[in-house]
Amino acid sequence: MTLRIGNASGFYGDRFDALREMLTGGELDVLTGDYLAELTMLILGRDRLKDPGAGYARTFLRQLEDCLGLAHERGVRIVTNAGGLNPAGLADAVRKLADRLGIPVRVAHVEGDDLTAAHPGSLAAHAYLGGFGIAECLRGGADIVVTGRVTDAALVTGPAAAHFGWRPGEYDRLAGAVVAGHVLECGTQATGGNYAFFAAARAAGRDLGRPGFPLAELHEDGSCVLTKHPGTGGLVDVGTVTAQLLYETGGARYAGPDVTARLDTVRLSQDGPDRVRIEGVRGEAPPPTLKVGRNRLGGFRNEVVFVLTGLDIEAKAALVQEQMGDALAHAEQAPSEIRWDLVRTDRPDADTEETASALLRLVVRDRDQEAVGRALSGAAVELALASYPGFHVLAPPGKGAPYGVFEDVYVPQEEVPHMAVLHDGRRIPVPPAQDTLVLQDLPAPPLPEPLPAGPTRRAPLGLVAGARSGDKGGNANVGVWVRSDEAWRWLAHTLTVDTFRALLPESRELTVTRHLLPGLLALNFTVEGILGQGVAAQHRFDPQAKALGEWLRSRHLDIPEALL
Repeated sequence: MTLRIGNASGFYGDRFDALREMLTGGELDVLTGDYLAELTMLILGRDRLKDPGAGYARTFLRQLEDCLGLAHERGVRIVTNAGGLNPAGLADAVRKLADRLGIPVRVAHVEGDDLTAAHPGSLAAHAYLGGFGIAECLRGGADIVVTGRVTDAALVTGPAAAHFGWRPGEYDRLAGAVVAGHVLECGTQATGGNYAFFAAARAAGRDLGRPGFPLAELHEDGSCVLTKHPGTGGLVDVGTVTAQLLYETGGARYAGPDVTARLDTVRLSQDGPDRVRIEGVRGEAPPPTLKVGRNRLGGFRNEVVFVLTGLDIEAKAALVQEQMGDALAHAEQAPSEIRWDLVRTDRPDADTEETASALLRLVVRDRDQEAVGRALSGAAVELALASYPGFHVLAPPGKGAPYGVFEDVYVPQEEVPHMAVLHDGRRIPVPPAQDTLVLQDLPAPPLPEPLPAGPTRRAPLGLVAGARSGDKGGNANVGVWVRSDEAWRWLAHTLTVDTFRALLPESRELTVTRHLLPGLLALNFTVEGILGQGVAAQHRFDPQAKALGEWLRSRHLDIPEALL
């Protein structure tokens, strides 16, 4: 008995017509949509400040207006976290839409994740719930289940538990579904999107211009085959699945509310064209606490980018920094935080003005909007005729915009009122996990035998290794994997924490942790604090660390010629 679960959204703003594509492209039992991220919760929180009836992903409603009839005709159930901060509100909106369209559907929702009242000063504070509330809704006959903040994998574990009759404590089965859900959650990242080896795939004739969305053929024992609808673009192979498995994870234990999945037990194998079998996943009792994502307004920020062209770049930067520093210091309201970054995009003897120019970025922050608005714009504009030769900026600074701060805290599972609200109004409490296990890192597995000594060549790491990176609050995760046992023997001994820090100087003063996953021929690095207070604070050039792995792949080191 196979349960076919597809995904039609990896984030709020993903491809609009994916819902229709997935419903018309092949057989499905359940279609999921993931609309939430740390930044999305902040955006929805700000929406709710303006309109208490808002707080959910309105895009989902527009997609559903086009596709609700299709889903009903084909018997496909829909499970989505598009409810955001207001799942009951979205569920009501879906009912009104269905009534207007004359389509008889039963809509249920999950609530209890909203802990904002218990966290004063937060714009939104929401616990990450598990999948058993979703399962209760589906067992109660729902055609559409709307949730707020659940774990991304819960969109798969819930339908699987309902379909196969799984109960809490069936950890290996649940862990298999968690892994399937983690691969599906980001949509086309599992089918060739954002893939490190995209150039080789395109050279082999694969169409990566419009990857199809993924689906999992899930089995009762928790194993699955990851694939996509026939005839859709993209690529599903061990590499694309490995990349997504490493995305935004840490060590071998991947914790959730229902189960802790052991990523060191995952076995991947190619099961035919665009089919990857995932099996062997072991599970353990979940932690006794739930993660709570807290979003609050951190203050206001503003920026101005000075363009420095031609000769004397460093001296020009020094002059304008001195001038701006003096002006801001004497402003009536000086910003409390000032940060400069010089980006050397210039080239010597350049044949265009743009490639002869460097960018000097100034970012200011303060609790007071006036301090980052008028003070900055006045100081920058007044230098127009009084600074370095060739003075201009990319755009004049504005009034300053609010920025958010993301924090995570943990609360006991029993303090969160997880509730399934069925389509007929019945409310079914979802009990917390009865058996729990405090999360601890596993001992490091043994290293493989090193490669024999031989000739090496200075070359980019990315010639032999793939990478994918992302954000978790203020931390970044960088997963690195290779495609052969020989390359693994080299990578495991070569890419140490010290080497990682040397290749990525931004990490040198930060805590970097390395995790080995030999079954995936992979290393996973966590870089603490590199993103400051999270994506909404825009601490660095790449605020979600999306390209940190690609920077790492571009760095040169001595690689055995046998691997090149």
